Amino acid sequence: MRSDLAKSYGQDRLPRYTSYPTAPHFSSSVRETDYRTWLNSLRVQQRASIYLHVPFCRSLCWHCGCHTSVTKRNEPIAIYAAGLRTEAYLVGETIGQRLSISHIHFGGGTPTVMTPETFADLVGTLRYSFLVRPDAEIAVEIDPRTLTEPMAEALGYCGVNRVSLGVQSFDPAVQRAINRPQSFEQTATSVERLRRAGIGRINFDLIYGLPLQTAASGLDTVAKCVQLRPDRFSVFGYAHIPSFKKHQRKIDEASLPNSVERYLQSETIAEALIDAGYVRIGLDHFALPDDALAFASQEGTLRRNFQGYTNDSADALVGLGASAIGRMPQGFVQNAAATKDYLARITDERFATVKGYSLTEEDRFRAEIIERLMCDMAVDLADISRRHGRDPTLAIVDRSRIDSLIADGVVTMDDDRLYVSSDAQFLVRSVASAFDAHLARSEATHSRAV
Repeated sequence: MRSDLAKSYGQDRLPRYTSYPTAPHFSSSVRETDYRTWLNSLRVQQRASIYLHVPFCRSLCWHCGCHTSVTKRNEPIAIYAAGLRTEAYLVGETIGQRLSISHIHFGGGTPTVMTPETFADLVGTLRYSFLVRPDAEIAVEIDPRTLTEPMAEALGYCGVNRVSLGVQSFDPAVQRAINRPQSFEQTATSVERLRRAGIGRINFDLIYGLPLQTAASGLDTVAKCVQLRPDRFSVFGYAHIPSFKKHQRKIDEASLPNSVERYLQSETIAEALIDAGYVRIGLDHFALPDDALAFASQEGTLRRNFQGYTNDSADALVGLGASAIGRMPQGFVQNAAATKDYLARITDERFATVKGYSLTEEDRFRAEIIERLMCDMAVDLADISRRHGRDPTLAIVDRSRIDSLIADGVVTMDDDRLYVSSDAQFLVRSVASAFDAHLARSEATHSRAV
């Protein structure tokens, strides 16, 4: 372990690089008219993905960084789902043809707070408005504490074939500190229900760096999780940004681990998962060796998007719902974040696009460099520069950062090929930031590098 590097670089605030440029650089210069034009330019032979955001939960977890709100009633959720159906119709009509869909992802919030009937109606609308391929991956994020037997059955009936269960930590002290009580038995029951419904591909989401969390409690959580043998794990670092998410002020900052402790937690969890037979994928994902993500990593076709690492190679991403981000070949679009603003626009049969970003050739060049670094822990600057018609000597924006990383053994360079050292891959975001031409101009508050 390289705790010395965690101490040196861990306090840096950097993007997660799930896109490039990152969302803080979106602006109101991209509006609804641009989105309509971009949608209309899509062709039937282009494969696309869909992301649907459901911004509702039954209770609020204090560590949460998502756009979500708490409701105990089903009526607001049903009204919102009607808005999603309308938006899907609008997208299909604007494109003018049934776009081929290879991936669908329901995120939140908690998508499974919808009733089974509401969820089935929504999936039916997607299948009507788009050509959902027979082999399409349909994934749903789930809170195991609220998943019912009828909802699990509805997921299977609707063709859902991958689910992600939020676990975070099984340590009771940590759960109390983040207002998320969740027993191992609740999680095991949800897994059993899902598998009984025919959903065999299951992901678990874990978090390190939570209040009162320790490497030992992380190890205990992993030991419990592997008993259920999910196909994949995502292991994210908690981003404490109370200025952005005010409910995070309920967390005692004195109970948060420092960068070295966060590093020890993340590496302890990683080593335990590898010992349990999982393959490390990029920065923070783990998968069984026969999983599609593991194959993509081996073959150099791994991609990165707003959900993390993926084998989705679609040309476009259609974002549906409040705050949802879409990606067209021309750039990014984002919907209004407030649910009432989103619904007001959609009810008026307008798109809810309020901001976005038009990609330049320079952006595409740097996006590929950063994505390959994040996915492969290496990048061939000469090859990417040649394909983009760029000078490889101009690829590095922050030369002093690269020189420092080389001096500390984080990266090595062989001509125009750059490699992240195997014992320093947890700092890949720091490496990627040296190629980010927007970072120096950003006023956004990002999460810690470690």
